[in-house]
Amino acid sequence: MMKKERLDRRGFLGLAAAGAASLEGLAKSSSSAPEVRPTADEGLDFYDVSDWGVEGKGWTDTERYFDRLPSRAKAVVREPVWRLSRHSAGMLTRFETDATEIWVDYELLNERLEKPNTPATCVSGVDLYAQDPQGEWRWLSVTRPQEKRIKQPIVKDLAPGRRRYMVYLPPLNGVEYLKIGVKGGALFRPIPPRSEKPILIYGTSIVHGVGASRPGMPHPAILGRHLDRPVINLGFGGNGRMEKEVGALLTELDPCLYVIDCLPNMLGPTVAERAEPLVRQLRAARPKTPILLVEDRTYANTPFLPALQERHRGSRAELRKAYQSLLASGIADLHYLEGEKLLGQDRDDTVDGSHPSDLGFMRMAEVFEPVIGRILEG
Repeated sequence: MMKKERLDRRGFLGLAAAGAASLEGLAKSSSSAPEVRPTADEGLDFYDVSDWGVEGKGWTDTERYFDRLPSRAKAVVREPVWRLSRHSAGMLTRFETDATEIWVDYELLNERLEKPNTPATCVSGVDLYAQDPQGEWRWLSVTRPQEKRIKQPIVKDLAPGRRRYMVYLPPLNGVEYLKIGVKGGALFRPIPPRSEKPILIYGTSIVHGVGASRPGMPHPAILGRHLDRPVINLGFGGNGRMEKEVGALLTELDPCLYVIDCLPNMLGPTVAERAEPLVRQLRAARPKTPILLVEDRTYANTPFLPALQERHRGSRAELRKAYQSLLASGIADLHYLEGEKLLGQDRDDTVDGSHPSDLGFMRMAEVFEPVIGRILEG
């Protein structure tokens, strides 16, 4: 029912704004676009994405342009958190062009292009979406990396016409640089990152994107499209543990919502130790920013494994206890999302029992979306 309501609402808005999106909207976004100069290369014009920027990046003082944490975090957070922060998870860029062929030129940080449970298209690929006349983002193409340097057309033989495009960066690898190429003479206008406050999601490998088929399919990316909001993805595979050092960094940002989704990496005693202090740390710095605490998704094989059942009971009980304690102490605008229904009851929506498949990520997004929507509406 919620999906139908969302589609009906977005469809109405899209139809009402279709003329503006297809005509006036393009002109307005172009007028505010920064000046960018391409590099000519064998009949192609390549535009460096860092010249106009990416959404999903919380800090500007990073060691490498596409890092997720500031350079000073290297001396503060644990080494695995720092290493994983070099991944470009959640970052995206937009542009307009009338080109019928679009190229990408990028170099990856790590040699390992894929993971046992995640293909190279997601770990190291870039994912291209196009905006249709109704304003909806539609998937178009994804790269299939076979080496660290990728320079190739991502799509050819496009239908003629000027339209907007969106490119998601690799979630599970780092990027040294990224350039978008079109044939010389084609119109190309960058779309700068939006200035509205983002949703910030702090979590584990699931938030990070492990298990997805491509960069646009983890639930933070899906939520960004469905809610039409910038999203900062601070998922750290195996290392989303509600640490105060990470919490201090989170307080430096000013999102519209903090989503804390760390339970898949935490057992009950650690949740009891860290959940309440993390919320208080955030609330002290951001008195009016909503906070959403999220339980862990249920492992697909939990019904058959008592140890997993006990793990869920223990961590969820401690998170609920912290939530109730915080409410009782007067912490306002604090919200809670139960984990049992994040994935389907058929248990057929993970790649390994833990990490969602694309189906699982879509189901998670459909559970998150109305909850976040209500929070943001106040």
